[in-house]
Formats: sequence, structure tokens, C-alpha cells
Amino acid sequence: MSTDSPLVTLTRDIEAIQIPSGLTKKLEKGTPVIITQALGGTYTVVVEHSAGLFRVLAQDADALGKEVVPHADTNGATPHAGGPLDEEAIWTQLKTCYDPEIPVNIVDLGLIYSMDIKPQEGGGNLVEVKMTLTAPGCGMGPSIASDAQRKILSVPGVTDAQVDVVWDPPWSADRISPEGKSKLGMI
Repeated sequence: MSTDSPLVTLTRDIEAIQIPSGLTKKLEKGTPVIITQALGGTYTVVVEHSAGLFRVLAQDADALGKEVVPHADTNGATPHAGGPLDEEAIWTQLKTCYDPEIPVNIVDLGLIYSMDIKPQEGGGNLVEVKMTLTAPGCGMGPSIASDAQRKILSVPGVTDAQVDVVWDPPWSADRISPEGKSKLGMI
């Protein structure tokens, strides 16, 4: 997604996740950044003075001059058992999770290998997801998995979620959906 003004100055200090290492780094107020991707409630930015890529979470959108959208920001999601579980709602939430370097969601990239829903005693459901990454050396795995977990927990009927990054079988471009291939210009 493009933005109107490519250069933005941070209006406050934020913690951002360095890409691809996955390490957290403080970006200080006044730092000039360029937003390269704004998908799924997160932003990928280039820090102009260091030429580094960083992921900025939805809760810090205001520091980029963007509106913090409560629905898109599930970082503070609390598990809740209310209502029947809608499996399609879980898949919809997973489709709002993006690799910060690729403008295709993790479902259409073929990164989700399995999803199991297990009813829990006393109500609610545990959702277990096995996912992979496009490259084993990517340090963003924990960040992407955490994003997926937060978004799953926002679905009514889900009381717990576990997202594990696995490497078997190895990911290949054959797993990308037709929609993903179209977005990437592969069709």
C-alpha cells in the first residue's frame, strides 16, 4: 500500500522490530522514516539514516502520523469464550498478518501448514497453528507468529492460541495461492 508522503518524521519514541533479524530497537522521536508497506495494521518502514527496515506495530501508528485503529490493533486482545467459534473468522484474522517484506498475507503465501481447534473444559477453544517462513534464516518468525497469535485471540470463542514456527516440510513458492501469485505478478 502506498502512502501520500513518502518521508515521515516520528512524533514520539517507539519500539520497532528490525527486519529480518527480529530484534527490537528504539526509534527516537524526530527520526525520518519512509513507509514502504502498510498492511494488516502494521507498517514496514525504512529508517533513512541507517537504511534499515523495521516493523512498526499498529499501536504505534500515531507516531507515523497515522490513525490507530482499535479493531486492527489486537495487541491488547483478551481471550474470550463468548459466542460460538467461527473457523472462517480465524482464517480471516490470519489473512491480516503479513510478512513485513512481502505484500501478501501469510495464508496466501502458503505459510500456514495446519490449524487445529480444540474445545476446552469450561468453554472456549484452543487454536493451534503450525506455520513456516519463506526462509529458515529469517529472524521475523517470532514476530509474525506473535502477530498471528494476537489476531487469533481476538476471535470470539477463542480462549487460547498457540502458533509454532516449523520447518518441515520446507516452504516453496508452489504453496502460494492463486491470489498471492497474482499480487506478486507470478501469473
